[in-house]
Amino acid sequence: MTDVRAAYAEAVRITRREARSFAWGIRVLPRAKREAVSALYAFARRVDDAADDPVASPEERRARLEACAAVLDRPASDDPVAVALADAVLRYDVPRDALHDLVRGGLMDLERDRYATWDDLREYCRCVAGSVGVACAAVYGPSDPDAARPRAETLGLALQQINIMRDVPEDLQLGRVYLPQDELARFGVGEDDLRAGRTGPEWRALMEHQAARAERLLADGLRLLPLLDRRSRLCVRTFAGVYHGLLTQMRARGYDVFSRRPSLGAAGKVRAVAALRTRSGA
Repeated sequence: MTDVRAAYAEAVRITRREARSFAWGIRVLPRAKREAVSALYAFARRVDDAADDPVASPEERRARLEACAAVLDRPASDDPVAVALADAVLRYDVPRDALHDLVRGGLMDLERDRYATWDDLREYCRCVAGSVGVACAAVYGPSDPDAARPRAETLGLALQQINIMRDVPEDLQLGRVYLPQDELARFGVGEDDLRAGRTGPEWRALMEHQAARAERLLADGLRLLPLLDRRSRLCVRTFAGVYHGLLTQMRARGYDVFSRRPSLGAAGKVRAVAALRTRSGA
């Protein structure tokens, strides 16, 4: 049987090892909240790894995702991530439906690799990222949980939209295209253009359309901030600032995400967070 303290310590180690930017953002939270959010991340990482494993067969990936779902209802006492997650869910009343949606998003990756429209893609993003926003918001302890949930979900959609823009080459390697098919057609961008890494005017117009959507979602999601305490606001503002910084970098490079992956160093993250606060007043 894994001790709860040891379980949280393992979740924190996973977060620091696998997601330095995420770990950097949550460092401003009180220890208990930081550990709980780390448990949520460790579980989300497990779901993501199961869905994206390039070696495992679809049947193996499905079995691993179903095991993730089972953990939510019957956590194994010898599984540190499951133990930490179960404690965090009980302590902060994390909505279980959001965590089940996260697993459902992983299963969606086994069932389809293209999305016809933004409305179709939006549901996928809601499952894989909006759900994480909802779960984390419960840990932050908003003053009005009912009002916080849709805002946290929208913030997750914004961050996932930016992820999709940044990760076009990596997703292609997995056989996936998350840019909506109708928008690719509207802007005259074919999948052969993606494979060739073409960044002409059609591509830039398509990506500017994606960027405008991300910024609208981000502005809407940041309405979560007034519902949070000071340290939780700083945490959320940090995540949002870093992702907006990535968006700004992509725009400055003409949306060339093919020649090098967008990323921010420590100084760049600090500047990005400060820039978002100045720009939005959030």
